Amino acid sequence: MREIFLGEYIKQERRKQGITQEQLCSGICEPITISRMENGKQMPSYSRIRVLLQRLGLPDERFYALLSKHELEIKTLEDEIRADVIRFERASPEDRPRIQAAGLQKLEELEKLSEPDDRIIHQYIIGKRVTLGKPDGPYCPEERLELLMEALRLTVPNLDLEELNLGLYSMEETTLLNQIAITYSQMGQPKKSVDIYRQLLKYVQKHYSYGMSRYAGKFTLVACNYTHELFKVGRYDDALEVAELGRKACVEYAHYQFLPIILHLMGECYFCQGDVNRCKEYYRDAYCLYKVIGDEHNRRLLEKDIAEHLGLKFPF
Repeated sequence: MREIFLGEYIKQERRKQGITQEQLCSGICEPITISRMENGKQMPSYSRIRVLLQRLGLPDERFYALLSKHELEIKTLEDEIRADVIRFERASPEDRPRIQAAGLQKLEELEKLSEPDDRIIHQYIIGKRVTLGKPDGPYCPEERLELLMEALRLTVPNLDLEELNLGLYSMEETTLLNQIAITYSQMGQPKKSVDIYRQLLKYVQKHYSYGMSRYAGKFTLVACNYTHELFKVGRYDDALEVAELGRKACVEYAHYQFLPIILHLMGECYFCQGDVNRCKEYYRDAYCLYKVIGDEHNRRLLEKDIAEHLGLKFPF
């Protein structure tokens, strides 16, 4: 009964959004697989179901009961790797090598568990490897871009960065697009980065609107990074507009991870526009949040901005 219901659910939502079977499964599986699933005759692997639901902008967490023992082992390993990546990004330089080694070892284990033709898992492995880097150091921006494009094209073979609206993307695919935008910025191409973020934010707003409470973290991440890139190219009004979208989403969906950074960026924009009072207001709020969540790195950066821009020390 669960399998038939899931197939019907996907078919109804796909038709409601005007998406064909070929569009939905592009790079993931054959259209016949979707057809058989929608008719209750076949059930794809959990990883494929998850991507299909995410491409439709639908919540995917309620279908864990579909996991087989092998799929559960893979999912558990993916969750552990994801946690290692988060710890790695937040760790001090002294702790990073230990966390990186653990993460890279788990990626090797995941590769051994996966089927050679499982593009979804291999995409996940490449994406996380890019973040963790090589044992002897990080990838250079050119290497990062090459690997990220390789990973994304595993499931989006006809990728066009100029026309992202033509595709459908899973959470992992939007993560890769976010990383690609960051990499272009690192390569000194901020306009390219801004254009990717412009399209990506519009995509997330449209396709994840149904389950925004589930995907709010992705929306606020993209809004935060987009704001930063707009700030870098001096588009302060646009940056403030995007930042306000991100701020509202943080509050509405109780997803506060990027809120202090967004407020910090808003303070920067107001300073550059000459509005010192608004700058102080947002700097003050960002500082308090950095302190509450224990983000010492960004708190110190803000202290430096406060001293350089305002000639002040907190509190003020």
